Amino acid sequence: MFGRRFELPANKSFSKSHKVNKSSSSFSKSNGISKSRHEPRQHRRPATATSSSHAPSDTILSPTSGLTPCIVTLVIGKDQRIFAAHEDVLCASPWFQQTLSAQYVEPQNGKRIHLPDEEPEIFSSVLEYLYKGDYYPRLVHNKRRNLWEIEQVDEDGRTSNESTVYHHVIDGDILKDTVIYCTADKYGLEELKRVALRKQGLQSGIQCSTILASARYAYANTPDTDSKLRAHYLALIIRSRSTFKRSGTMQLEMFNGGTQLFFDLFVALCNHVDDISSAQ
Repeated sequence: MFGRRFELPANKSFSKSHKVNKSSSSFSKSNGISKSRHEPRQHRRPATATSSSHAPSDTILSPTSGLTPCIVTLVIGKDQRIFAAHEDVLCASPWFQQTLSAQYVEPQNGKRIHLPDEEPEIFSSVLEYLYKGDYYPRLVHNKRRNLWEIEQVDEDGRTSNESTVYHHVIDGDILKDTVIYCTADKYGLEELKRVALRKQGLQSGIQCSTILASARYAYANTPDTDSKLRAHYLALIIRSRSTFKRSGTMQLEMFNGGTQLFFDLFVALCNHVDDISSAQ
């Protein structure tokens, strides 16, 4: 059972853009969900706007930093998409380091890893992070306002921010940063988890149904000891409670149950009420 108290972050993990418009059943539509995730990456990715001094990372290896020539073939997803990466780069992950060190190498094929449960787009972002220290859309530091923002990509006069990704497990869209956080947790990439969580805190314009589906995914793919991503969702729902209490999706999700999420939410709400009562 849930035994610890969730403390709501004091505007550290969430942007003020999460405030709810009472006349809407969803979050602000001005930053709606992008549906261009299947666009070829070379047409949607601009030149980097980040500085290496602002991009913390795990053991990030530049492609020009004298990598060994050992290339690992990675077969990703049910469609068996083929990726290739330097073994040195992959071994920044304890999971890959252990897997590769224990693998028998076939001389004619080299090292090969099959990951049928991964989504190719998510794994592409993980590889991008391992090589560059960030993934698209990147974090940029606004020097004038002295805060971090998610990179905005202008195409044909429009602003694009791909906040969601299709995932075959739920057969629908969920928040991309949530999936990346869970994937980073699996592979032991702690800094990537921090980057994904920071980016998720900057998202806005997300439908209630997407948030609830993403929260379910987060609970199903993080250990009970996780106190960051789960707390992020609890605080988000509480802060936007005027929208969620009118949401038919929220009502249906609570009726169906099957997750620790709603008991944790009940405890967090009780703590929130206690804090208000104490302040008075």
